[in-house]
Formats: sequence, structure tokens, C-alpha cells
Amino acid sequence: MTDPFIYLASQSPRRAQLLGQLGVRHELLLAGPEEDAEALEHVQPGESPTAYVQRVTALKLDAAVARHQRLGLPPAPVLCADTTVAFGRTILGKPANAQDAQRMLALLSGRTHRVLTAVALQHGRRRDAALSVSRVRFAAIEKRRIAAYVASGEPDGKAGAYAIQGRAAAFVEHISGSHSGIMGLPMFETAQLLRQAGFAL
Repeated sequence: MTDPFIYLASQSPRRAQLLGQLGVRHELLLAGPEEDAEALEHVQPGESPTAYVQRVTALKLDAAVARHQRLGLPPAPVLCADTTVAFGRTILGKPANAQDAQRMLALLSGRTHRVLTAVALQHGRRRDAALSVSRVRFAAIEKRRIAAYVASGEPDGKAGAYAIQGRAAAFVEHISGSHSGIMGLPMFETAQLLRQAGFAL
């Protein structure tokens, strides 16, 4: 009998690493060049951070399931996740450029923000989802340190313009919640979803 595995519909190496920590075998199910993955991340007017991250995750999973069917791949559960950073009701997605990254980090400097990661798993006709919300407090960060961090390239493609598993860890005064959720895949919630799908974790 073949070992159970899942499809991970994410380009994030952090999510793949965290799945590996759970001991779950996975294969990547990535969007093709004909798919506009960025279009799914457009924020709707008046949308709350919670509604946004749950909607984007559901849309990503819809696209991944359709991709799985289109490619005629062997059956297995499909996992998707999306992470966003929120300051109040303001959603801080991936920075458009270096100036945008500096703006986001200046906003977060010396303040507490939320990191929301939604996870969804499709197995057969069943779909289960979970949400992890963590609070992160940054120390006050001088402009020169923000500029140096942005110049490192680490904020590129990161929600809120930072990666907690990288150099930005030096900005963090306090965390309340899930460290793995802040990285992009909350281990506790993901393990729950996988157990519901029959994985022995």
C-alpha cells in the first residue's frame, strides 16, 4: 500500500518545511503560467482581514483542486494556506516595491499587529478549514535599520514586508499565538485538519 501523502498548493519553502516537521509526505501542486495567482489576492472594498484571508485561501484551494483534476493526478488531499498581516483593519499584503516595504515596516515599528493564516484542506468532497491569529509586537525600529532590512531583499514577497524566521526576528519584542502560523502554516491547526482526513498524527 502506498504511503499516504498530500498535495501542497504553495510555493512557500517555509510551508513545505513545516509540513515536513509533521512527518507528512507531500508533493507540490503549483500554479501554471496560465494561472493568475496574484489576481486572487486582490482586497475587496471594506473587507476585513479575517474575511480576506479566508476568502483568498478558499479561492486558492478551488484553483488547486481544478488544477489537480485537469492534470489527472492520483487522488490525495490538497492543502492550501494564505497569510496576511493586519494593523487594525488595514491589510498589509506583499509590498509592491522597496518604498512600500519601508512604509509597512515604519507602520509596524513600536506597535502590535496581527498575523492571520488561514488553512484549508480538500479531501474527496469534504473541505475543512481553520484560522490562526497571532499578535506580534515590534520594538521601535530606526529608519536606517528599516532601510538596511529592505535592501537585504528579505521583505520581497512577504506579507507585511517581513519574515519572522529571518533577520526580522530581531525586531520582535513579543509574540502571542502560533510561531509556525506567523511563518505561514500553523502546525496545531494543520495537524487537526490532517487528522480529520485520516492521517495518524
